[in-house]
Amino acid sequence: MRIETCHFCSAPVYPSKGIQFVRNDARVFRFCKSKCHKNFKMKRNPRKLAWTKSFRRAHGKEMTVDSTLAFAARRNVPVRYNRDLVATTLKAMSRIEEIRQKRERRFYKERMRGNKERQREADRKLVEENQHLLPPRERNKVEEEWEGLETERVDKMVVVDEEVEDVEAEDMEAVERPRMKVKTKRKQRLLVGGGVERMDVDE
Repeated sequence: MRIETCHFCSAPVYPSKGIQFVRNDARVFRFCKSKCHKNFKMKRNPRKLAWTKSFRRAHGKEMTVDSTLAFAARRNVPVRYNRDLVATTLKAMSRIEEIRQKRERRFYKERMRGNKERQREADRKLVEENQHLLPPRERNKVEEEWEGLETERVDKMVVVDEEVEDVEAEDMEAVERPRMKVKTKRKQRLLVGGGVERMDVDE
């Protein structure tokens, strides 16, 4: 089974998949999907489109092919079987795979170093903002400081409440000793001989 490579985005094109385009000069172009075919017909540069592998290689997003590891080049010249050569080749293959994996790990660490710091900072900020959702034993010093501020506020409120209670007690004493007032209605009556007589009438 032959797996072709997309001419535009360098993705694998499996058998019976993709689009094949033959130009007038008999050159064959294979595309993994219609998106690549349309971009090719619009004469777009794949190095300027962020979703292609050529862009990622050009901008240092992926490991480029290392020339030092390209020892298994195809040769059309048949080589006579040699046991020592096969043993040496197998040993070199294992060594090269080890080097490739080591370089890939180093490359991945260098790429992800900034992301981890950014993610850690975002996680720290999220925890600080949502301290009330954590169990009490999991809360950190920020929560303890916040609780200290809350206790200070509560103490101030208690002091204020005591003052209010004292004022209320004084008010209650004043209410307990009210002045006894009797409301009276004052009416006036006209006298026969002239003049006015005042009358006090209880309710």
